Amino acid sequence: MRANLHIATILVVLLMHGKLHNTSVDGGELSGDYSKLSGIIIPGFASTQLRAWSFLDCPYSPLDFNPLDLVWLDTTKLLSAVNCWLKCMLLDPYNQTDHPECKSRPDSGLSAITELDPGYITGPLSSVWKDWVKWCIEFGIEPNAIIAVPYDWRLSPSMLEERDLYFHRLKLTFETALKLRGGPSIVFAHSLGNHVFRYFLEWLKLEIAPKHYNQWLDEHIHAYFAVGAPLLGAIETVKATFFGNTFGLPVSEGTARLMFNSFASSLWMMPFSKYCRADNSYCRHFAGGFRKGHHTYHCEEKEFHLNYSGWPTNIVNIEIPFRGFDSYPSVTELAQTNLSSMECGLPTQLSFSAREISDGTLFKAIEDYESDSKRLLYQLKKSYHDDPVLNPLTPWDRPPIKNVFCIYGIDSRTEVGYYFAPSGKSYPDNWITTDIIYELEGSLYSRSGNLVEGNPGAASGDDTVPYNSLSLCKNWLGPKVNITRAPQSEHDGSDVQVDLNVEHQHEDDIVPNMTRSPRVKYITYYEDSESILGRRTAVWELDKANHRNIVRSPALMRELWLQMWHDIHPSAKSKFVTKAKRGPLRDEDCYWDYGKARCSWPEYCEYRYLFGDVHLGQSCRLKNSSADALLNYL
Repeated sequence: MRANLHIATILVVLLMHGKLHNTSVDGGELSGDYSKLSGIIIPGFASTQLRAWSFLDCPYSPLDFNPLDLVWLDTTKLLSAVNCWLKCMLLDPYNQTDHPECKSRPDSGLSAITELDPGYITGPLSSVWKDWVKWCIEFGIEPNAIIAVPYDWRLSPSMLEERDLYFHRLKLTFETALKLRGGPSIVFAHSLGNHVFRYFLEWLKLEIAPKHYNQWLDEHIHAYFAVGAPLLGAIETVKATFFGNTFGLPVSEGTARLMFNSFASSLWMMPFSKYCRADNSYCRHFAGGFRKGHHTYHCEEKEFHLNYSGWPTNIVNIEIPFRGFDSYPSVTELAQTNLSSMECGLPTQLSFSAREISDGTLFKAIEDYESDSKRLLYQLKKSYHDDPVLNPLTPWDRPPIKNVFCIYGIDSRTEVGYYFAPSGKSYPDNWITTDIIYELEGSLYSRSGNLVEGNPGAASGDDTVPYNSLSLCKNWLGPKVNITRAPQSEHDGSDVQVDLNVEHQHEDDIVPNMTRSPRVKYITYYEDSESILGRRTAVWELDKANHRNIVRSPALMRELWLQMWHDIHPSAKSKFVTKAKRGPLRDEDCYWDYGKARCSWPEYCEYRYLFGDVHLGQSCRLKNSSADALLNYL
């Protein structure tokens, strides 16, 4: 999550026009006609419009809520009638039902995910997938090739199915797309959307006979792109639980906390240990609802021998004022190691690892300071630990999909730990932040700038999700990996570095021995040299790519497009698209080079004035069509 609309999203996209080549799906292998590919967009946390499904009279405001009025996000009504707006946003913190006076439901169609608050000023500020849709249209994608399947991002995964049959409808969407267009889909997930897709894959096991499960996946899903996936959770979810997340809106942190903590989905991205798993005994879902499954939660020895549960540092550190052991019985129940440093009459610091957050130890320990602990523990157990399909707060294995691409940003300053203390005020303003621990390019330091001891990774995260959570997918790579580092911008290949057949040990990070120019942003590609038969895995790291804005990155859209073009072209010979050079693919990629008094990239671009051009760069256009330009990357 991020303070300016965190996007957690699953997207099946990148479809091309049907004129290019003929193709068929043969044994799961795709070749030829782009018109057979389908796109299904499933937006994530706070990235889908919610609309009112009630009449609500708002006192002291000229603006009321009527059915189909925008709720998330209508900043005008938020500013003029915040109490009414909250009624339409809040859910019951225990049973996740709507407010008695107002209910909201997710909008449908592509318009629900392109701009959350359409308008001349608010539209660009709340843009989510609009740039992506524009890119697809420019390359001739058919209107029925992209199908948006929004959902209520306030709900836990089990409630999505129980209230809205969301995963049933998602399965039908994949099947309809296959029947309509004749080919499989490409899944593109961002942030929380990856958790949604993971849950769908587990839910699908209960709906399809085991011997047909992999066959269904091969027929319906060609590739899965996991972008900005918080594979071990996201630290900022903890901060939002204690302080709220304003999403950049004009509301107080206390109001934001009340709203955020009413959503069961607020716990979906809590950080958890990489060494602890849950064994589930699955029961089939009948029309009457899910049957409870038995869960056995167990941790490897590493969890107890190594510090921090596989994270850079302890995630939460709380300074507790000492008032005698009998004053706070829940604190005295903690392990003696947490209290051994307590001196008589002085405050003590309690530290909590990722495991102690995800298993509820943190919330049990602060019951006497936090009135919301009861609700948090209830939702943690009901919606996650006892979920009959999957405990989402457990590590991922590679999804059983033929082609998996894990993509994320690195080397931005990212929060990895917090120091909290009781403020002495009442809920929701009962905590203050005394310090924050950041990771940046392989080091840990505090808010004051002092270096902090811990286990930093080789790089830092994407400004929202720490590196260790993003890079867990490197475990999905094979025993030998080809590494390529190239500039994100268009380049002639002179700054491309390649290291082939690098040995990869499972659970070990892969750190390339390559140089980098301080003024250049790179993409580092890790691609299977040896793969499991019928499977292909790649990891892409984008320098300085922001968690939210990575889905609008021209470099990312270009690379995804080229990879899909390569995958379906009958003349492609290698497993992955070449990285040797990158030239312009669209007219927008051509620009005027004032130093040479000509259009840049003369091999691809030319000066061609059209009526309405207002500057030289606008008149620089591709010499040939985009389809011709793509032929250079086979």
